[in-house]
Amino acid sequence: MQNRWNDQEAARHTTDLALRVYSSRLLGRDKSLVLHGGGNTSVKIREKNILGEEEDILYVKGSGWDLETIEEPGFSPVRMDHLLKLAGLGSLSDPEMVNELRTHMTRACAPSPSVETILHATLPYKYVDHSHADAVVTVTNTADGLARVREIYGDEVVIIPYVMPGFDLARLCAERFAAEATDSTIGMVLMNHGLFSFGDTARESYDRHIHLVARAEAYLKARNAWDLPAAKVSVTAGSTRRDIAGLRKALSAAAGFPLLLATDPDPQCLAFIQREDIARISQQGPATPDHVIRTKRLPLLGRDLEGYCAAYKAYFEENAPLARERKTMLDPAPRVILDPELGLCTAGRRAGDCAVINDIYRHTMTIIQRATMLGGYRALPARDIFEVEYWDLEQAKLRKGGEPPPFSGEVALVTGAASGIGKACVEALLARGAAVIGLDIDPAVERLHRRPDFLGLPCDITDEARIDQALEAGVRAFGGLDMLILNAGVFPGGCPIDALATDQWRQVFNVNLDANLVLLRECHPLLKLAPGGGRVVVIGSRNVPAPGPGAAAYSASKAALNQLARIAALEWSGDGIRINSLHPDAVFDTGLWTDEVLQDRARHYGLSVEEYKRRNLLGVEVTSHDVADLAAEMCGPLFAKTTAAQVPVDGGNDRVI
Repeated sequence: MQNRWNDQEAARHTTDLALRVYSSRLLGRDKSLVLHGGGNTSVKIREKNILGEEEDILYVKGSGWDLETIEEPGFSPVRMDHLLKLAGLGSLSDPEMVNELRTHMTRACAPSPSVETILHATLPYKYVDHSHADAVVTVTNTADGLARVREIYGDEVVIIPYVMPGFDLARLCAERFAAEATDSTIGMVLMNHGLFSFGDTARESYDRHIHLVARAEAYLKARNAWDLPAAKVSVTAGSTRRDIAGLRKALSAAAGFPLLLATDPDPQCLAFIQREDIARISQQGPATPDHVIRTKRLPLLGRDLEGYCAAYKAYFEENAPLARERKTMLDPAPRVILDPELGLCTAGRRAGDCAVINDIYRHTMTIIQRATMLGGYRALPARDIFEVEYWDLEQAKLRKGGEPPPFSGEVALVTGAASGIGKACVEALLARGAAVIGLDIDPAVERLHRRPDFLGLPCDITDEARIDQALEAGVRAFGGLDMLILNAGVFPGGCPIDALATDQWRQVFNVNLDANLVLLRECHPLLKLAPGGGRVVVIGSRNVPAPGPGAAAYSASKAALNQLARIAALEWSGDGIRINSLHPDAVFDTGLWTDEVLQDRARHYGLSVEEYKRRNLLGVEVTSHDVADLAAEMCGPLFAKTTAAQVPVDGGNDRVI
């Protein structure tokens, strides 16, 4: 366990709150302590209010902030005197507690205070740090975890039996601390939950936290429960992308909405999944209840989704009467799948959700294996996990989130994605919540967006092997395909037919027609498995309905592509796939139209550049984003009952009309 405190860095933080931010970030940088919004920290500060009266304020981490990146506005200021009065109550419901915390902050715009705010307030120290340290949770999650914690720490910590976070836990911690703390006490271990440390300075609290975690790590190492066995992976033939897309469709049907499915065949993951005892060690529950909202109670082992959903429904029926009130069952679809061929699979409405779940379960695998080596992994009973999964406060968060973007959980593939209309299509689809696979011959497509919901792949679409590789990578990243935007194409310089070389004709057809035939053919099985039905948008051209001289190869190839799309619409309608075409014209914000070319064409017509751009019936400029937004809308519900349509995006062209 590395102590990251740096005196020179700390010296730049001159206030109590600034030091709270600094040491919180130190905790957040260590993923074995804090994962994705977990853990919380606080500092007690005496300050004057608007009336000039001094009062003690607890600054505690607010909801929605991550310790790794938290800033001063991420701490919620709550009046200490009221918190201590609340701590003296005999009972306090979760909704009442949230209301009291919110209405006794000194800054109305601050985030909602942590559910453990009252617990922080009752500890008689200026600084308090809380994490879900892997090493500590590993020790607590064993059959004799309580005895082991006592063996490791003696009277350095107060041990708290598991209680669901909230008022009851805060009251129990206050009672136990008052009765059991000694001059040697520097922390608290919450069984199956995590670790608290505290001190009069930010450094003291942080140093104590690192010291306590290091003690747990040393204990595991001394008992040969630290180093995981070398990965031994059984190599199989592997699943096809159709298998992955089929699994994703089944998951989405169980959930009631589209889900992404990310696969991770890392050898360490496969080694865990292929263990002989995997059915026993993986089916007890999460390492800490804080993870259950994201990962569900249990992972799906293998692909018996029907059996898993039936078991989840039985788990709900068994435990719902034990809850404070019966609630509607959450969707039964798993969020973690342990597959001996695919590896660690994670499902979510967004690619970022899949990445977070992957990170959480990777730590869970480590904790389970170390606890197994220590004597046997043991999670909390199903009833305790159920209480967290169906917790009023967590359900309120879900409701507060509102409706997701229209393409949440869906996957789009865009060709020619690095520039022009293709680049704009990527942006339009991302803005609507889709995960996007972008293909382009330009390697710059890899750097187009640095975010988990975009996968940029250099790909020459005239190379069938590269298309196959790209589809494989895209499906393994996101689980399938819902939308296909065929945008890539070439427009050679003007050339009359009597001077058109055969090689040039074939080259244009190879890109504009043949490559799109391959893409349609190879994407069809994936689009057929799209949870909400497949959608294809072909970016055609005004030259389809109104060709011009000097563009025989381009016009003919685009017209042939349009005809191909019409036939596909006839053949694939029974598969729930709809195919529509857009015919843009005079889209000047693309790589084809340099300033020099625009000026030359404008002079040719005796117009200014701006007049030339608006040379259509409506007198408007058509941009790549105009085309992209309509392409995205064609994949949405407004066009749910439309297929084989051909829509011009040209501001009105008398020849087309």
